[in-house]
Amino acid sequence: MRNSQVLALALLAATPPAVVCAQPADPAADVISRFNDSLLSTMRQAKQLGANGRFSKLQPVISQTFDLPTMTRFAVGSTWTGLSPADQASLVKAFTRMTVATYAHNFDSYNGQRFVIDKVETRGPDKLVRTRLIGGKETAQLTYRMRQSGGSWKVIDVYYNNSVSSLLGQRSEYASTLKTGGAGALVKKLNNHADELLTG
Repeated sequence: MRNSQVLALALLAATPPAVVCAQPADPAADVISRFNDSLLSTMRQAKQLGANGRFSKLQPVISQTFDLPTMTRFAVGSTWTGLSPADQASLVKAFTRMTVATYAHNFDSYNGQRFVIDKVETRGPDKLVRTRLIGGKETAQLTYRMRQSGGSWKVIDVYYNNSVSSLLGQRSEYASTLKTGGAGALVKKLNNHADELLTG
């Protein structure tokens, strides 16, 4: 081996390997990625689990991913502050049950779908995590509006297929029920809707 080759090999061995620094993942996107994994796992077992089984499987992950008290307050609107703590707690419980039932109802089969997180946009204190469910019969777009709560990012609203806020859409309906029947009537309405989703 020539001296020049020996020198080249020695220099190569002495050169430290290049370090590739990955960009840190967005923490809000990480939360949705884990949630999407849970949804897919539930979808793969959808038929075996049935509606109530999907509900039981999704309830803990939705409660961890979503800021359900904040979502309930947004959906109820300005009348929230006039409700008693007991009524507020009852509404949060019923709204949570309806939210979980909605996911258990909508994600009821698996046909090779997968989730793709397209991008994360910052809007003041919030982040919008834009997600697509692709495969199966059609593509669905889900945008999660997220805000930090207790040191972690949580969902405070959901936009389906680029539509308006789901919570704003519920507000007028909830306000009408509260006006005519009070918190008890709205709790009953939310639970009845959850029952329909789980048996329909």
